[in-house]
Amino acid sequence: MKNILLVCAAGMSTSLLVNKMKDAAKAKGIEININALPVSECSSVVDTVDIVLLGPQVRFQKPQVDALVKGRVPVEVIDMRLYGTMNGAAVLDRALELMK
Repeated sequence: MKNILLVCAAGMSTSLLVNKMKDAAKAKGIEININALPVSECSSVVDTVDIVLLGPQVRFQKPQVDALVKGRVPVEVIDMRLYGTMNGAAVLDRALELMK
């Protein structure tokens, strides 16, 4: 089973997006784990995920996250428009594309 980690500042809006992504995965019949954590806590789980998606509000911390994953998995900043509209299906599709 694939694991997606969303990294954010505090986790409020990102947890909303996680739920939308889970709904989209369920509708597609995909079993996937999706979780959100503040950037300060992501180091504890980066070795167990298949992709790390950063909320636009923490895009400046991408180099820090890149250093944590050491090239093992993709790290990408979520498109600001998709994040702002909480388009969980599109964010999920992009994550699945990057994990191929």
